Amino acid sequence: MKRYSFRLLGWLSALSLLVAACQKPEEVPVPQQLIPRDKMVSLLIEMHLLEARTDAASLPTDSARALFRQQQKNVYWRYEVSDSAFVQSYRYYATHEKDLDDIYATVVDSLSLREARQQEPGSPPPHR
Repeated sequence: MKRYSFRLLGWLSALSLLVAACQKPEEVPVPQQLIPRDKMVSLLIEMHLLEARTDAASLPTDSARALFRQQQKNVYWRYEVSDSAFVQSYRYYATHEKDLDDIYATVVDSLSLREARQQEPGSPPPHR
């Protein structure tokens, strides 16, 4: 889980730096459907866990990608957001680096706490 989660975190960080370098915060308007920070944190946690589960499935790359995309749609549906609202919100938060840093600090803390709980003796097996 760590390897894949940190790889995704690296890609998302690189993406946010690229977007931030290309545009100033005042150039990116607030999206009409801006996902609130707490909901964005929950969505990103779900996405990282989904990606870790997909990676752990040891599927061929194309099958893993298809599975991830299908499950990603389910996550959007559960949180009642569209993929475009997610992308626009992520882009908005990425151009406001402090916001994205705060969001990801919470995401990383939450994932670390989950991992610590799973490693405790007598803890239930991870949810699949």
